[in-house]
Amino acid sequence: MSHQHPVLVADRAANPALGTVPASWRLRSILAALLAVVAVSAGLPMSRPAQAAPAVAYTNPLVNQRADPHIVRHTDGYYYMTATVPQYDRIVLRRATTLQGLATAAETTIWRRHTSGEMGAHIWAPEIHFIGNKWYVYFAAGRADDVWRIRMYVLENASANPLSGSWTERGRITTPWDTFSLDASTFVVNGVRYLTWAQQEPGIATNSNVYLARMGANPWQITGPVTRLVVPAYDWETRGFRVAEGPAVIQRDGRVFLTYSASATDANYCLGLLTASASANLLDATAWRKSPAPVFASNAATGQYGPGHNSFTVSEDGQSDILVYHDRDYRDITGDPLDDPNRRTRIQKLYWNADGTPNFGIPVPDGATPVRLRSHDLTGGYVRHYDYRARVEPNVTNLADSQFRIVPGLAGGGSVSLESTNFPGYFLRHRAFALYVERDDGSALFDGDASFDRRPGLAASEGISLESRNFPGRYVRHRDGLLQLEPVGTGADRAAATFHLE
Repeated sequence: MSHQHPVLVADRAANPALGTVPASWRLRSILAALLAVVAVSAGLPMSRPAQAAPAVAYTNPLVNQRADPHIVRHTDGYYYMTATVPQYDRIVLRRATTLQGLATAAETTIWRRHTSGEMGAHIWAPEIHFIGNKWYVYFAAGRADDVWRIRMYVLENASANPLSGSWTERGRITTPWDTFSLDASTFVVNGVRYLTWAQQEPGIATNSNVYLARMGANPWQITGPVTRLVVPAYDWETRGFRVAEGPAVIQRDGRVFLTYSASATDANYCLGLLTASASANLLDATAWRKSPAPVFASNAATGQYGPGHNSFTVSEDGQSDILVYHDRDYRDITGDPLDDPNRRTRIQKLYWNADGTPNFGIPVPDGATPVRLRSHDLTGGYVRHYDYRARVEPNVTNLADSQFRIVPGLAGGGSVSLESTNFPGYFLRHRAFALYVERDDGSALFDGDASFDRRPGLAASEGISLESRNFPGRYVRHRDGLLQLEPVGTGADRAAATFHLE
């Protein structure tokens, strides 16, 4: 699958107005602080921003040579993962009690392709779902004698543990056209179960479009009208091939968000997004709004190419939504991308904008996943860089500007450094007691300026505060929207020097 051309997301100096905290936000922050004092003194509960959730700690890639990953968290406490294997010859499954544990979990082959006829080739994109106290795996397959005759099929298992017991072939999912079809997925909205999938429709000159229908009495059958949701038309949907495939759904606060993958399966692969109200008639195509630009795409700065064919799961504490997807760590591919085995399963936190829409950000670098630092006393304010100056601002929709990896300190000695996500190799450092994001020049001075001792939050122990390694007693704090390195004395100082990891 592909994505739009790799782009380094640079700091935008073109809008200097963003360089200062708007007066209206400063006023709102003052009022919020006053209200907080009143609320605390009155014994009222303080609410956090709706999108706030504790940070997660994962390491990427999760699993090498596993494409089209699908991970579900079941009520038995296990995460179950299946994915496409490079040989396209079988369906595999693994489980673990943590997402990171899937990386080393034993893998079981639960089904192999037929040696002849249907389901004999190109075993693609399995998904596992628990429906009506049984497990189901949806997958695509070609024929042994016609490998590109791709259709959708379903397996069923009544065992509590899907790695054991027997899998029954429930046959092909029948749609209105006997054409190339794949990537079946299912979800429930307001008690109604739907199937969404990709298919080549006669009379439309595309490789595949995305469709939606209600499920019938059995979870391998659809019933009623079929609605065409996506026809690839934008430039970023038609690079290499005219493709919309791999639909996946996540719901939040009365809205349904459907992602899909577009373009060829090389570095052009990317994610598009549809949005609908959960109260709308989802089988009415006009109920869905299509985003005009991809929401997740290749990124040359982080070395991630062709992110796509995603699914969604949740963190171990249930508080964060997790984006699951595959990509490659190189752009150029020799030959057919489908013959390249190196798509890797990756996971990263999915954030939410203040308006309730998902913010996918960029494919983060390999290694430890980044975090955001939310201001303790400025509600909704996050540490971010703009024009390389570090500051605290609300509504940072360019998510990667506010994401940092907390890594071993450049100065050593148990310190930590904060590395920019969209500018790998750039670190948060102080210069003349002002904080910037700058490239590591390898000097001892830079190492000291970019290293901090991580302390329990000065205003809230569950948060963190960052004390300068080379200027002990000075802490990173915000003042007038900008990050400074200053001594702390008052309660207000301590609050301004406290941040919460998300």
